[in-house]
Amino acid sequence: MLEGVLIPIVSDQDIVAARQSGRAMAAKLGFSATDQICIATAISELSRNIVEYAKEGEIQLAPCRARDNGRAGIQIVARDKGPGIPDISLALKDGYSTSRSLGLGLPGTRRLMDDFEIVSDPGKGTAVTIRKWLR
Repeated sequence: MLEGVLIPIVSDQDIVAARQSGRAMAAKLGFSATDQICIATAISELSRNIVEYAKEGEIQLAPCRARDNGRAGIQIVARDKGPGIPDISLALKDGYSTSRSLGLGLPGTRRLMDDFEIVSDPGKGTAVTIRKWLR
């Protein structure tokens, strides 16, 4: 079984490292090339949010199994101790951005993955957990 990986995120180089590690783990787990790209893109979006809004955080990558059917997958957890997200439902709307971007990061990440959970405490940080399951 593959080991989990924890990648500190503080710079653009860390975003690249997290993306590459996620894609490599997805390949070892047997994900298709298309799913590997989706996973790497989701990791990139979450990592970019850490650098942009919180300045530092971490990405945790790990193989996982579904509780209901035992299906194999990959789980990615992005954590930071940044300003948090005051209105999660607004942040998950296409086109919403506080940084004049296209506002596709979180909603796009949610669409790319099979499972998406977000917990944010304003002033204390945010944790986003995403999973992709092997088909």
